[in-house]
Amino acid sequence: MANANSELGIKLLIDKKANKVLFGEANKDLVDFIFSLLSLPLSAVTKLLTKDDIMVGSIGQVYSSLGKLNETYILPNQKVSSLLNPILSSTINPNANFLLPPAINYGASNNRRLYVCTNRNYHYNYGCCAYVSEVNGVICPTCKASINTEAKFVNSKTVGSAVEAGSSEGKGYVKGVVTYSVMDDLTVVPMSTISSITLLNKFQIKDLGSLEEKTVGVGFDEGLKLLKASLQSKTVLTDVFLKKN
Repeated sequence: MANANSELGIKLLIDKKANKVLFGEANKDLVDFIFSLLSLPLSAVTKLLTKDDIMVGSIGQVYSSLGKLNETYILPNQKVSSLLNPILSSTINPNANFLLPPAINYGASNNRRLYVCTNRNYHYNYGCCAYVSEVNGVICPTCKASINTEAKFVNSKTVGSAVEAGSSEGKGYVKGVVTYSVMDDLTVVPMSTISSITLLNKFQIKDLGSLEEKTVGVGFDEGLKLLKASLQSKTVLTDVFLKKN
């Protein structure tokens, strides 16, 4: 899988006359990245896009305001960090979205603390109940004892041990046995010869000489541009790979 310094690839079919991407041919890794954009909380998107002042709208100001707000004004049982640096739900593949540091993809378990109630209760052998808290010492709603025992995290790397080490087939979101068509608006469908012909008919392409095939890399910068364009445009691939920014 890719990281901030490596690249994925996508093969684009371009209508040179219209200067438009018709569709792209991509493998599992890039499709996993595209789908992983749905897992990003709004604050994570804001943090990524405000790095280069490319965040659209006012949500960037909301993010900045909260980050600068003195702790004096924050309720004692609230953690600003949970909004500014949210815990992300992880798939079996921790690198599905290479825009994020690995620690965040793993759920940032090194920085997160959860506390459980271990007061014995006849209903449960392992402790009182299923209540947990990010605040040490709050009162358990069931037995009124203090929730003060720190839980231990299980790293997502231990999940799916049956999958062959180094293999990406059981990781991410989609299977890797097929190639996928990625439309200009990031619609993803399995690719076949018939579907490609159907797409050409859909776009009313009569002059095959007007078509150009181009393979482009998708690294951190392109990934960031894809994220931004996906929030603004229906012609994402064209905007990112053909138009000069």
